[in-house]
Amino acid sequence: MKKYRCTICGYVYDEAKGYPDGGIAPGTKWEDLPADFECPECGASKDMFEAI
Repeated sequence: MKKYRCTICGYVYDEAKGYPDGGIAPGTKWEDLPADFECPECGASKDMFEAI
């Protein structure tokens, strides 16, 4: 499982943890997130994240 960091605010999306508050189950891979996924902290688009 990988992690991805928002280059705007630093929020980290961890595939192992998902984002349950946003309806994204643990184990959800980055590629499987909806195209309109936004950073929960700052609202940045998915293309503003980088793999870490």
